[in-house]
Amino acid sequence: MRDLDRLGSDELRGAIEALLLVSSEAVSALDLAHALDASPVEVSGVLADLSAEYADANRGFQLREVAGGWRLFTHPAYHEQVERYVLSWDTRRLSQAALETLSVIAYHQPCSREEVKAVRGVNSDGVIASLREKGLVREAGRACGRTGAILYGTTQAFLERFGLRSLRDLPPLEDFAPDEESRQFIRERLSGRAISSTLEEAAADIEDERELLGSYGGAEAEVAAPEESAEALDDDLDAASGEARQSAWADDWEDDSDD
Repeated sequence: MRDLDRLGSDELRGAIEALLLVSSEAVSALDLAHALDASPVEVSGVLADLSAEYADANRGFQLREVAGGWRLFTHPAYHEQVERYVLSWDTRRLSQAALETLSVIAYHQPCSREEVKAVRGVNSDGVIASLREKGLVREAGRACGRTGAILYGTTQAFLERFGLRSLRDLPPLEDFAPDEESRQFIRERLSGRAISSTLEEAAADIEDERELLGSYGGAEAEVAAPEESAEALDDDLDAASGEARQSAWADDWEDDSDD
């Protein structure tokens, strides 16, 4: 058996294909070159040739460059057949909630759980934990400020699973919005204005409650005013009665004096 450094062009192609088949993640041209003791430039050329060859032959699989490396994928034309087969045994497929949460994190990373909740409108703690377990989401630091909330971002496994070279390959969000109002809503949510808007709405609600309480207090004052007037009238009547009694006593005293 000849040494790896003596591999010919055809043997190098075969060796690269073999390594790609047993790799569970994307492999860079440099790593393949080190494994095969070959020139990185030569390996890059073989990878590009293999990718073009598979595409031209309309094979059931493709060789694509994703996440800084190369990996074999099934051909998109057969996704329906592959999906039916895989879903028959894949218990780790993503739910609708997981897809929504993953989308928010992918487009708005790094983001906290509260930011995800602001976009989805529901608590997503359990979904985020599940995505972390699947290796699609990772902790990406902590937010500045008093809260120090954990921030989340996507992983290389996310890029590989969705066939992306980098996050720049994510489709524009506007492609999923049916009209300009929806596009504006999405932009505001992902720009961080959702939380500030929520706080503003909360402040407005508090102010409305204060005004309502103030009006209620005023009504109480208005109701109390007639009561105070009645009390004052009673006092006046009592005073008048006292004066009348004093006047009657004075008259009686004068009559007694005359006698």
